[in-house]
Amino acid sequence: MEFMSAREAADKWGISQRRVAVLCSENRIDHATMVGNMWIIPATAQKPADARSSRYTQSDGKKVKPFLKWAGGKGQLLSEIEKYYPFANRNITKYAEPFVGGGAVLFDILSKYDLKEVYISDINAELINTYCVIRDNVDELISMLMILQNEFVPMDIEHRKAYYLAKRTHFNDLKVNGHKDANIEKAALMIFLNKTCFNGLFRVNKKGLFNVPMGAYKNPMICDEDNLRAVSEKLQNVTIVCGDYRESADFIDADTFVYFDPPYRPLTDTASFTAYTENVFHDKEQIELARFVDDMHQKGAKIVISNSDPKNSNTQDDFFDNLYSSYTIKRVDATRMINCNSQARGKIKELLISNY
Repeated sequence: MEFMSAREAADKWGISQRRVAVLCSENRIDHATMVGNMWIIPATAQKPADARSSRYTQSDGKKVKPFLKWAGGKGQLLSEIEKYYPFANRNITKYAEPFVGGGAVLFDILSKYDLKEVYISDINAELINTYCVIRDNVDELISMLMILQNEFVPMDIEHRKAYYLAKRTHFNDLKVNGHKDANIEKAALMIFLNKTCFNGLFRVNKKGLFNVPMGAYKNPMICDEDNLRAVSEKLQNVTIVCGDYRESADFIDADTFVYFDPPYRPLTDTASFTAYTENVFHDKEQIELARFVDDMHQKGAKIVISNSDPKNSNTQDDFFDNLYSSYTIKRVDATRMINCNSQARGKIKELLISNY
């Protein structure tokens, strides 16, 4: 019989190594054996069903919040989005968020419900690495963040700028050349830069290098230890994938609530907003996503999609009204907070599109 390590099983099943060890110790994995101080598991073993919640139940009530500031984050729309949560229907026991970003909806759901399975993904490798490190290595991450916080906060502005630029350069070096051994450090730098950069942006240039300047914060909270530990606990049984949204197809079924929050369509033809990854998402990609949504609808999943409303700038623009003509489209108020022109910040309409 061929065996794999607990780490290999964790990577295969999309859960933490700690969770694999717990499953082994509970005799939930047939023929798992302790050799020395490590578990070995049959290579053909399947991921056990999560016995902690076979049906919808209320969560333990522990609130968690996004660990990053994120452009396009849905914190301000949660009161609208939560109206779509279908978990009172006990058939919906799974949740998928294939464009997880900062995870405002994810963490709201994890704070309120204990679901059978949760799947998140994003194509931003640094973002997904940070989710994985918080889940699997939160103690080491907190130690690094505390050092960064204790070094950075007491500095004057000029020393802060030099320190920030040095950490940004190191982050980019790890981003381009880093080995897996540097994943914890890269996650710490990701959080540090997010908490200290201008407006909490994640923007890269054409070479894929993070290039946001330092922000003006008097006393930034770089290491929110309590929240990081709470997030780590909530993520223990979450499948985390770095990849295209289409990879969620095998997870999504009639028991699943899916929230799609893709890169928004620009409000004007000339808009050149920040790129959050090296990839682009134009009208062609929006149309491809809509076809994927149709496929998931055919599976019976409950689906909500958010996007910008083109009618903010052109009342004749029916792009999404036509694209999702067979779905329910609701226009909700939102405040655009990140814009280089302060006069352009304010109330706009965004779209919430659902198949129910």
